Amino acid sequence: MATDVTQRVTTFLMFQGQAEEAITFYTSLFDDGEILELNRFGPDDPGTEGSTMLARFAIGGQTFMALDSDPVHEFTFTPSISLFVTCESEEEVDNLAAKLADGGQELMPLGEYGFSTKFAWVNDRYGVSWQLNLP
Repeated sequence: MATDVTQRVTTFLMFQGQAEEAITFYTSLFDDGEILELNRFGPDDPGTEGSTMLARFAIGGQTFMALDSDPVHEFTFTPSISLFVTCESEEEVDNLAAKLADGGQELMPLGEYGFSTKFAWVNDRYGVSWQLNLP
């Protein structure tokens, strides 16, 4: 028997007190960037009051989720999972590379690597990894 179920996979980012700052930054980088939902912990909730309980935002036609975790974990973001952005112009890849690397770390500096006209791999100031590609 066939069922009418749509499966949806959404990237979920866990921050430690910087979720709102990070998603505001990310949505500012893309013309279509938008915070879709932002719920904060209240005084009676099990998280730091005012921090992000759950947020949904969209960039580049994709929806993401984020939160602030009160418990400190022994893990964080890793470059082995990254957000891959296919850029439409040299100006776009240059702009994103500069803004995302500011306060972060260049893993592969902006340049030509044979597989791409222009490419950069950076960890932003929040530890999220981005691959920026101009085909």
